[in-house]
Amino acid sequence: MSRFPSIDVQRLRWFAAVAEELHFARAAKALHISRQKLSHTVIELETELGTKLFVPGAQPTQLTDAGQELLREARDIIARTENEAGTAAVATPAPLRVGFVPGVTVTKWERIWARRFPDTPLELVAVAQADQEAALREGRVDMCFVRLPIDRDGMNAIPLYRELPVVVAPKDHAISLFDEVSMTDLADERLQDTADIDTVKAGIELVAAGVGVAIVPHSIARLHHRRDLIYRTVTDTGDTEIALAWPQARTTGSLEEFIGIVRGRSENSSRSPTGKSTEPESRKPHSPGKRPRPAKKPIAPRKKTARGRKR
Repeated sequence: MSRFPSIDVQRLRWFAAVAEELHFARAAKALHISRQKLSHTVIELETELGTKLFVPGAQPTQLTDAGQELLREARDIIARTENEAGTAAVATPAPLRVGFVPGVTVTKWERIWARRFPDTPLELVAVAQADQEAALREGRVDMCFVRLPIDRDGMNAIPLYRELPVVVAPKDHAISLFDEVSMTDLADERLQDTADIDTVKAGIELVAAGVGVAIVPHSIARLHHRRDLIYRTVTDTGDTEIALAWPQARTTGSLEEFIGIVRGRSENSSRSPTGKSTEPESRKPHSPGKRPRPAKKPIAPRKKTARGRKR
């Protein structure tokens, strides 16, 4: 506990400069203040403490016992203050705010980020699909897992994967006997309006109540899974695409590191900003004028649809 709580740190620094230099003029020059101001500060301290800090008339300047005691404590107070200031100066890195729309699961990437960058917080923000672009352009998130399409003006977007559509129906519905169905198989069904992903839960609840069926992206069916419902792949309607998007003008090192994690780069990848080099990502070049040969895809076994046809 300090015995000199009323003395501010700046005055202690000025006093310590004189006490260590034992010369008012040199101390004033080092502090970039006038000698008169420094002398006046010392006089104020002596008046406040009711004791002399320097031996009157001594040449060269000498500390009294009280002055030596104050110097010892002043050094402790100044050091403690500087340590606290240094700690405050090393600010915690700003969190990387990553948004995600309904149906996107980000826990895997969150775990990898926490392991690789424990000192940089990752803040995950659930974003309504209708709000995905606004959240990015208004800076509420730094980047966002979005469901395409979005307006690409001033925006970067990396397509990640496509989602098959599924039909959600009651557990005892006839389509439960099949692995996949077509839109023709659903021609006589009442389809719930699921265009708005953010409100799709209400439509699924109607399905559970026996009112028609609903076609939604596969991840949305998983998100709202119920024991009394089943879902089957729909083979001939449009799928949806998930992408990682961010404003072009706000690309940061942390953002690039997160992109690397999502793309599966290793911790020491040379393509990472913290890796051994910063060479841009590129693919193996091919001969000019020749198109690269696509990889052969395995032939999937044909499955029966609800109409019994083979596809």
